Amino acid sequence: MSTSSESTSTVAVRSLCEFTAKRGDLDLRFTPSPTAQEGMAGHALVAERRGADYQTEVSLSGCHGALQVRGRADGFDAKRQRLEEIKTFKGRLEAMPANHRALHWAQLKIYGALLCAKLGLDELELALIYFDVNKQTETALVETHSRADLQAFFSHHCDQFLAWAEQEAQHLRSRDAALTALTFPHAQFRSGQRELAAEVYRAAVAGRCLMAQAPTGLGKTLATLFPLLKAAPGQRLDKIFFLTAKTSGRALALDSLATVHKHAPELPLRSLELVAKEKACEHPDKACHGESCPLAEGFYERLPQARQAAIQHGTLDRDTLRRLGQQYSVCPYYLGQEMARWADVLVGDYNYYFDQSAMLHSMTEAYGWRVAVLVDEAHNLVSRARAMYSASARQDSLTALRHSAPAQLKKPLDRLKRCWTELGKSHDQPFELQTQLPDKLLQAMHQAVSALGEYFQDHPAQQDETLQRFYFEALQFTRMAEAFDANSLCDIEREDLTEGQGLPGGGAAASSFRMGGNSRAKPRLSLNLRNVVPAPFLRQRFLSAHTVTLFSATLQPAQFYTDLLGLPDGTPWVEVASPFQAEQLQVHIAGHISTRYQHRQTSLRALVDVMAQAYADKPGNYLAFFSSHSYLQEALQCLQTHYPDLPCWAQGRRMSEAEQQSFLARFTPESCGIAFAVLGGSFSEGIDLPGARLIGAFIATLGLPQVNPVNEQFKRRLDELLGQGYDYTYVYPGMQKVVQAAGRVIRTVHDQGVIHLLDDRYLRREVQALLPSWWQITPA
Repeated sequence: MSTSSESTSTVAVRSLCEFTAKRGDLDLRFTPSPTAQEGMAGHALVAERRGADYQTEVSLSGCHGALQVRGRADGFDAKRQRLEEIKTFKGRLEAMPANHRALHWAQLKIYGALLCAKLGLDELELALIYFDVNKQTETALVETHSRADLQAFFSHHCDQFLAWAEQEAQHLRSRDAALTALTFPHAQFRSGQRELAAEVYRAAVAGRCLMAQAPTGLGKTLATLFPLLKAAPGQRLDKIFFLTAKTSGRALALDSLATVHKHAPELPLRSLELVAKEKACEHPDKACHGESCPLAEGFYERLPQARQAAIQHGTLDRDTLRRLGQQYSVCPYYLGQEMARWADVLVGDYNYYFDQSAMLHSMTEAYGWRVAVLVDEAHNLVSRARAMYSASARQDSLTALRHSAPAQLKKPLDRLKRCWTELGKSHDQPFELQTQLPDKLLQAMHQAVSALGEYFQDHPAQQDETLQRFYFEALQFTRMAEAFDANSLCDIEREDLTEGQGLPGGGAAASSFRMGGNSRAKPRLSLNLRNVVPAPFLRQRFLSAHTVTLFSATLQPAQFYTDLLGLPDGTPWVEVASPFQAEQLQVHIAGHISTRYQHRQTSLRALVDVMAQAYADKPGNYLAFFSSHSYLQEALQCLQTHYPDLPCWAQGRRMSEAEQQSFLARFTPESCGIAFAVLGGSFSEGIDLPGARLIGAFIATLGLPQVNPVNEQFKRRLDELLGQGYDYTYVYPGMQKVVQAAGRVIRTVHDQGVIHLLDDRYLRREVQALLPSWWQITPA
C-alpha cells in the first residue's frame, strides 16, 4: 500500500484481498505449483485461445472514501460481457484448499465491481479459469452478478481495510516527516563515512545502482542505511532491503537501526528481521497445516490481532516475533512473512531478493513497491548467485529412494534408474564436460518430477522428507536445464566405489581411483549444471529496484562485478578513503617463501620461523590463514614441533556455533597466541576483534582457488565469454579473501597491527594493485 496524497491511500486488489479475504487455517501441506514461467505461459495460452478481441491485462481502479483500489484483471471478453481471472495449477483441482478458492473469488469480484463502474454495466459474468499446466486444460467456474451486488462486496472489503489503510497512511506521513528531520545518530561521521553516505544518497536521488568499495572498520552499515532513510521521503521509497551473506551482517544492520532508534526514539520506523523457516519454527516435528500444528490452526482468524500488535514494535527481530507468536498463538515465521508487507526496513539474506523464487523481489513486482536495496559484503554475491542458479542430480539420491518409494512411483523411478545406468556405461572418466544435456535422462527426470507432483497432490499430508528432498533436487535441476545456455556448464562426475565400500564423502573427481585389485566397482554419477555468469538471472533484479548499492571492502576491479552480476551499464564505482593511517599497520612481504602447492613441504619451516619471530618481537593475539584445513594442520604441526612453547589453537572442520564462539572467546585483551584458520572461512570476515584482541595476521597463501577440472572449465568459459578467464576464476576471488582476512586486524582509528604476507607472489605489481591503497608495504 502507498499514500498518493494527504487524503488518499492506494492499495492493489491483490493486497486488499489478501488482507480481508483470507480465512481459516494456515495450510502449507506441500503441493507442487507452477513456476513463474509456467504461469505466464499458461496465461498467454488461455488468452490466445480466446481470439483477437479478447482484452488482457485490463487496468482498473476505483475509490471508496479515502481508499483508491487498483489492479489489472487477467482478461475481458466484451462480446460475452465476461471477466476472467486465470489461475494456473498442477495436480488435482479438487484438492485445492477452500480458503484459496475463496481468495480467488474475492479478487475476481473486486475486479468485477471496478469494471462495472468503469463501463457502466448492470450485470457481469465472472469466470474463474483454472488452467492445468501439465494437461493444458481449463476448468471454468462461472457466476453472474449484478452491479449492485459487486459494489456491495467491494464496499464491504474496503470498509474492512479502511481503518488499517488510514493507520498506514498516517504512519507513512509520520515516518517521512521524522526521516526528513533525522540527523546522524553520532556526534560526527567517521573519516570516510560521510563520503560513503553522500554517494549512496546521490545514487538514490538519481535512481541508479552504485558499487562502493570502503575499508573494513569504516562503519559501512550505518553509512549506507542512514542516507537511504534520509532519501526515503523525497524519493517516495516504500521499502529498504538490507541484504547480507551471513548472520553477522544481519546483526550489524539491526544494531545500526537500534542506534538510529536510540538517537531518535520518536521515529516511527518499522524494521523486520527475516529468518529462515527452520530457525523460526516452534514445532519442527509438526507439519504446516491446521490438522497438525496448533499455530497453523485458525491462523488467519488470529492474525489481525497479532498484526496490529506487531506494528506497535519498532523492531520485529526474531525474538520479538517469537514472543508475539506465543502471545497470539500464531506461527512466528509466517507472522514475519505477513509483516514484510508493512515494514519499512527489511533485513535478510541475499536469497530473499536474488534467488529464483525470491520473496522480496516477487512482492516488489506484485505490489509495485519502490525499493532501495543494500547488498552488504557484496563480494560474496558472485559465488552465492552462482549457487542459486546451479543444480546437481545425483545417482545415489535415486538409489537411496527406490526401495522405499510408494508403488505408484516405481515405474518412473525405475525408468530414471535405467537412464542413469546407461549414462554410466557411456562415461568412464572422473570428470567429463558435456556440450549438450543428456536428453534421455532429462526426459526421464521430467516424468519422475511430474509423477512425484501428482503423488504429493494426492497425498498432501504425506511427510516423507527423503521423497520431498529428491523431488526438490530434481525439480531444481529440470528448471535450470530449461534455462541452460552458454553462461553455464554441464558436466558429469563419476566416482567408482568398490563393492561394499559404501558412499564416502568427497568429490567424484577427487576419489575416483579408490578401486583396488580385481574388486568389483560400482559407479556413482552426478550430473551438474554449474552457473558461471549469473548476470542474465540477476539483471532484472537490479532493474526492479529504484536504487541498489553494493558495498564491500573488496569490490575491485569494478568490471569483474559488472560483468558477472549484470549491473546496468554506467553503474559507477567509487572507492571511499580509509579512515586509517598507514602508520597504524605494518605490512611485510616474505619474498623468500613460496606457498605454491609443489613448494609447501619445503617452505613450512621458513613459514613458521617468520610466525614465531613476529610473535617473539611482539607477543599478542594473531590469526594465521591457510588455503585449506590440510595445509593448516601441516603448518600447525610444524610450529608445535619447533616452537612447542608458543600458544596456539586451530579452527576445526564443520565447527558448531558454540565451537566458533569458543574459538573467538580466546581472543582477549590479556591473552597471547596464534590462532590457525582457513582463508575464506568463518573467521576471515565478519568478525570484530578490536584493540589488543587481535594485533596481527599471517596470510600464507594468495587465496587462489584450487586448480581442478571444474575451475579449469570455468576459466575456459570465462575466456570465451569475457576474455578474462584466469583472473576472473583465480586471481580476483583469491585476493578478495586475502583483503577480507587482513581487514580483521585494524578495526578502529586507535588500533595498531601487523600483517605478514607469506608468499613471493605478493611482490608482483599486479598483485599489489589489488591490495588496499592505504597500505605501505615493506618487503622482508
